[in-house]
Amino acid sequence: MSRNHQGALLLTGLAILLPVMVIVSIGVGAVPIPAGDILTILFDRLGFSDSSISNQSALIIESIRLPRTLLGLIVGGALAVAGASMQGLFRNPLADPSIIGVSSGAALGAGVAIVLGGLLFAGAPSLIQSYSISILAFAGGVLSTWLVYKVGTTGNGTSVATMLLAGVAINALAGAGMGMLNYVADDTMLRNLTFWQMGSLGGATWDLVIICATLLVPVILILGRYGLVLNALLLGESEARHLGIDVQKVKLKLIFLTALAVGVSVSVSGVIGFVGLVVPHLIRLAVGPDHRILLPASAMLGGILLLAADMISRTIVAPAELPIGIVTALMGAPFFLSLLWQQRKRIV
Repeated sequence: MSRNHQGALLLTGLAILLPVMVIVSIGVGAVPIPAGDILTILFDRLGFSDSSISNQSALIIESIRLPRTLLGLIVGGALAVAGASMQGLFRNPLADPSIIGVSSGAALGAGVAIVLGGLLFAGAPSLIQSYSISILAFAGGVLSTWLVYKVGTTGNGTSVATMLLAGVAINALAGAGMGMLNYVADDTMLRNLTFWQMGSLGGATWDLVIICATLLVPVILILGRYGLVLNALLLGESEARHLGIDVQKVKLKLIFLTALAVGVSVSVSGVIGFVGLVVPHLIRLAVGPDHRILLPASAMLGGILLLAADMISRTIVAPAELPIGIVTALMGAPFFLSLLWQQRKRIV
């Protein structure tokens, strides 16, 4: 079977699996809800039927499960497609969105809001105070990405190698800043910092879903159109220029879109690792490195994977909730160890 047929089958399978995972995610929890009831309630809210389901189930779905599921779907897709884009841009399968410092910068911004937010936002409107963590997390991610880009860019263009090194330095500085915040934080702040860095979808609301959908869905769709360009960049920058591609402009757009995707995602869900790193690898193992397939498939599989991790996080230690970042790390780390083991055997 050709790669194109494999890619078409994969995209079709993911498109079928995605709504199934949404229904399963809505139904799983402390109060299990059958799939039939979920569909009845959803169709009723869309005006296609008259629901006779209990108000409790409807309230759970509308106020808790559905916004959480939609947020996980959008954030997972954004992180995965951003990771695939960065791996294509840097021509490095081990690259992920954190390589340009956006995740660590966002974490530092959120840490500042948690520890110093009472001083920084004193007298600010209540709406701004309630979203102070998200605001500073997004600002920190954008600022760190801008610094990495400025360091790596000269009059001759943007150096990928310099950006990688600048990203390492920014990550180290952000780590030092988080250490200082941990040092001065009280017990409550320290607990909030710790759990925020582990990631969670527990704070999902319809307002956050609308914000993320407005910002991230267009970014996912735009990044999905860079398949041919990233395929050309895999040949090398000189070859891409000979094919008529403005490499410098492409780098700037991809870095900006990735920073926007990851910055918004981290600002609403905390730091969730391995999604942007593992998902593109899984797609490559299945259908190869063609970004025309890799980008849309990564977006769908990223949403599916994050929904699966979220279901595990809220059921495995019920009624408590395990931070989702721990679950994604436990899912991603064994995969990479097995991949490294296979490469080791090939070298030997």
